[in-house]
Amino acid sequence: MTTNALRRYPVLVALCIAALFMVLPFVIVAVNAVKSPAEYSQHGPLSLPRGLYLDGLKDFWQRVDYGQKLANSVLISGCVAVLAAALSILNAYAIGIGRIKGRTWVLAFFVLANMLPQEALVYPLYYLSQQAGLYDTRLSVIIVFTVIQAAFGTYLLSSVLGRFPREIIEAARIDGANKWQVLWRIVVPVSRPTIGVLLVFFFIWTWNEFLLPLVMLISNDNQTVSVALGVLQGQRLMDATMTNAAALLGVLPALVFFLAFQRTLTRGIAVGAVK
Repeated sequence: MTTNALRRYPVLVALCIAALFMVLPFVIVAVNAVKSPAEYSQHGPLSLPRGLYLDGLKDFWQRVDYGQKLANSVLISGCVAVLAAALSILNAYAIGIGRIKGRTWVLAFFVLANMLPQEALVYPLYYLSQQAGLYDTRLSVIIVFTVIQAAFGTYLLSSVLGRFPREIIEAARIDGANKWQVLWRIVVPVSRPTIGVLLVFFFIWTWNEFLLPLVMLISNDNQTVSVALGVLQGQRLMDATMTNAAALLGVLPALVFFLAFQRTLTRGIAVGAVK
């Protein structure tokens, strides 16, 4: 890129540099994940591997039973994303279109619930799950994160549905549509891009959660990928190569999911910007 091009497109240059800094850590982790411990110790973390050393990936997979942890994370994150999006739609429909009484206070409650730190919820949720017989079950984590994520989803969708054209709803009601038909046949299809963005965010946010799954899931059969990574690293049983292999396997599924639904995310953001 010439000097004139750098002067003409400063924003493009800044974006390229930012993208480089964002991708560089992942590339370093991926490169070090396929190095042998001896090669890592001799040449350092910034050198290129001379061959593919996959024993670190295999050892980590077997040590933590990664297949089971991956299935748990996919199940929990997928259920939370779908349930939280559905709950957000119902809440936002009542608040944004139904115009329930005390709408401002209800929205303030959802904002407050979304702002609460998870450290303040650990002990109440721990004792409540024990009393309900749900401790150390994936269902308990699904319920907790569904409520947490739905608080943000309700706040976002309420602002979107609050500006929904009233003429469309009135025309549907004149044609004989009831409230459920208006919701599922008119509101949901029109709001599909925003709902798609929420599904992607809910999945990734739940996938990356660590504190509450660490407290709520203590058995190996129920733990998620993030918990397995933290517990295994806390045992100090891994070398640098296996640490990078663990980080690669931990972030790769979420990255694949993000890339698979990148078009949905881009479309939803673009539609929101146009509105």
